[in-house]
Order: sequence, then structure tokens, then C-alpha cells
Amino acid sequence: MSEVVTTTPGLYPLPDWAKDELSDLKGHQKADLIDGTEGDEITDAYDRVRSEYVEHQQSAGLDRIVEGQGRWDDMIAHPLAVADAVETRGIVRYYDNNNFYREPVVTEDLAATGDVAAELDAASEQVDSGLQAVLPGPYSLADLATDEHYGDDAAFLDAVADFLADEIAEFPDVETLFLLEPSLVENPPADGEDERASEAIDAVADAADADVVAHTYWGALDEKVYAHLMDADVDAVGFDFVADHEDNLYNISEYGTKDDIALGLVDGQNTLVEEPETIAERIEWVEDNTPSTDFETIYATINTETFYLPVNKYEAKLDALAAVNEEVISA
Repeated sequence: MSEVVTTTPGLYPLPDWAKDELSDLKGHQKADLIDGTEGDEITDAYDRVRSEYVEHQQSAGLDRIVEGQGRWDDMIAHPLAVADAVETRGIVRYYDNNNFYREPVVTEDLAATGDVAAELDAASEQVDSGLQAVLPGPYSLADLATDEHYGDDAAFLDAVADFLADEIAEFPDVETLFLLEPSLVENPPADGEDERASEAIDAVADAADADVVAHTYWGALDEKVYAHLMDADVDAVGFDFVADHEDNLYNISEYGTKDDIALGLVDGQNTLVEEPETIAERIEWVEDNTPSTDFETIYATINTETFYLPVNKYEAKLDALAAVNEEVISA
């Protein structure tokens, strides 16, 4: 029987108190967003946000605990937005939704900042076991950014992968790393680029002393992109079974998958709260429809980031997800 591990891809919505407090502290303009140089009052506010995120995950009973990424004003572009070699310019749309981020423009050689590691260090003070790191995957991060330094798409992707690998080298001990790769679905690489994307993910995963999940969402991967992703030395691929269950199931059935799998089963963009029984049934459905695959670990997760949701809805979804193991055991 597969081990079901409940977790999330992070990027939680800010609590209402934090929105008000940080709005007063940071201001309301693009230039007031996080750049890695925030002062003590802002740092303290985000520390309290992080503590609240961790406490709720622990009280709910999730198996993996994320830092929550409350500071990530620029969504998954954040690690570049706080880098010294990057200029943040105009506001651009975050994929095909009504959220926006500052365009990160790389103007010099990228170097690790330790920003994400510092967040994880702070979270680790509250988490004895089960800490999970979250990073953008290299293909998605390069896709969201603009290169004005390396001058070549392949060289830029390699540089972003090296940048993320160097960030990982500064991490505290974590059990799992989720690499978020929505661009593999939303803006899939062309022929030739798909192999480079897989190699970049492989290079980042190789830097981690943890189980690595390459998590895709907002649909299903093109067949060739998926086939190349399977060449990356990750422990699991994540599938968005909310947005597209048929094509994701086809890819698994046609090309197989890793011994472990991540299943996006809870809708991170819809306020309707799923029941634990429903989530457990979705896990069972995937297992029943992939009879030739015996998964060692199933990461049951929300399909996307959750900052789209009201706080009470995201918390309710975490509670429902955490209760899934009880439903699986009783089934």
C-alpha cells in the first residue's frame, strides 16, 4: 500500500492583520515591495506570519510543513527579484490570471542570495521534522524573467539552474523540495528546449539532499515534454488532477512515472472546500486507473499556490487535506 504524504506547494495568502500592518510599513507602490533589504519592523511582521503558517499546518496535521512564502511579493519569481544581479522593472501579468509581479531583468552574473535559506532556517526553529522547501523550477523561473546579460536562452537557463542549485546549497536540512514548474504547461519548451529544461531540473535536483518533486500545474504536459521530464533525476513528478485529469492520466499510463508521485487534488484557486472523503476518493481513482504502477509514496497536495484564496478558505482546505490519511486508512 502506498504511503500518502499530505503537503502543499506553499505561497499562502497573507493573514488580514498582516496585510494591514505591512501596508502601513511598506507603502503602496511597486518600489515598496520586498527586495531583501527590509528593516526590523517588516522582518518582525513576516516572522509572525511565518510562525502562524507553521502553527496552522502543524495543528492541522500535515505531513510536510512549508515556510509559507509570505514574503514572496512576486510569486515564484521572488528568488530572482531579491538578487543583486537583477533589476525589477514593470509590472507584468502572472501567467493567465489577474495577479501581477515585477519583471525580473538579469543584468549581471547571478549569485546565490541565501534569502530562501534564511526563511527555511527561521521555519526550522519550529519544525522538528517534515520541513519542506519550495522553489521555482529553473525553466519556469527563466521563463518569467528577462535576460539582458547571458545573451542566449540555453546559457540563461543554465545560469538560472546554477543559481537555484547554489541557493539549495545554503538550505538547512529539509525532507522534501517542491520545484514549481507551471511554465512547462503554460509555455512549453520547443523541440530541443524540452531536453535542456529537463537537464536544468536535473541539475537543480542534484543539489538537494532531499526528495525532490517537480510539480507541474494548470493542465497537463505535452507528451514530449513529459517524456523528457521523466529523464530528470527527480523523485516524483507532480500532476494537476484538478485542471486536467484525463491527459495527466494518459501521460502516466503511456510513459510511466517515478516510483513516487505528487497528485494535485485540491483546487488552490476555487473557494469550494473539498471534503477529506472526496480527496481520498481521488487518490483511489488515480491508483485504480494506473494498475501497472505501484507508487511507493503519494504526495497528496493542493494543485497550485494558494495565495488566490481567502485565508479562511485556504486554512479549511489545509485541514481537509491533512485529514486524508484517516480516510485512506478507514477505506
